[in-house]
Amino acid sequence: MSSKRRLMAVLAHPDDESLGVGGTLAKYASEGVDVYLVTATRGDAGRFRGYRSGEEGHPGSAAVASIREGELRAAAAVLGLRDVSVLGHRDAQLDRADPREVVGQLVTDVRRFRPDVVVTFGPDGAYGHPDHIAISQFTSAAMVAAADASFLAAGSAGVEPPHSVSKLYYLAWPKSTWAAYQSALRTLSATVDGVERLATPWPDWAITTVIDTTDQWPTVWRAVSCHESQLASYERLKDLAPEYHRTLWGSQSFYRVFSIVNGGRARETDLFEGIDR
Repeated sequence: MSSKRRLMAVLAHPDDESLGVGGTLAKYASEGVDVYLVTATRGDAGRFRGYRSGEEGHPGSAAVASIREGELRAAAAVLGLRDVSVLGHRDAQLDRADPREVVGQLVTDVRRFRPDVVVTFGPDGAYGHPDHIAISQFTSAAMVAAADASFLAAGSAGVEPPHSVSKLYYLAWPKSTWAAYQSALRTLSATVDGVERLATPWPDWAITTVIDTTDQWPTVWRAVSCHESQLASYERLKDLAPEYHRTLWGSQSFYRVFSIVNGGRARETDLFEGIDR
């Protein structure tokens, strides 16, 4: 393994890496950090160029999964990521997956990649998306299990030693970011058990870390554009002037869930603050 700093993002779907944390991943990759991505599903339940499953023009879930994984890997190359792990769980059913299996897979990747810092969705799932909530919970559990020598992930016993992550972060978009994002894209919502869930901004005082990604917005847009099968959903982004892209992707906010290297109320500008390699 490289002796450089290492960052790992754990997300639910292809395109989460670009739309959610693309600026952060690209920034650190450009600075020589080894950046890894774990994606839980292949996006097989998603639309294809605007068509829903079962509609003419939709090639079927297996084909969509293959296409979207290819788009994910293309976007990862644009962002400069070192490696991508796709877990292969069913899209839109991640919250019904076997927790021991998913946590075990994540532990395997944590012990293999040995990141200093991990980022994932917050417990709100951004806008209540069950897959986002599930991957937040699984990732949080995996941080504990990966450091526990008694936890043996299926198929990996004796391969990699335990690993303690120094810092865990949740995505934490404030109201201003959500307003810009949804104005440019669309109102994001999820209807779960008959209840509509909408975006849940974090209060400014709760945000612990803001990363300046101004220089990365062109890279982020190129990565987003790799998800060609999904671009019908992002149609409005194509016509945005550069200054609006800069507003969307120019900074990214996080909540520091835990850190064994620093603390306090002072707002961070670097996910690696307190880590001395």
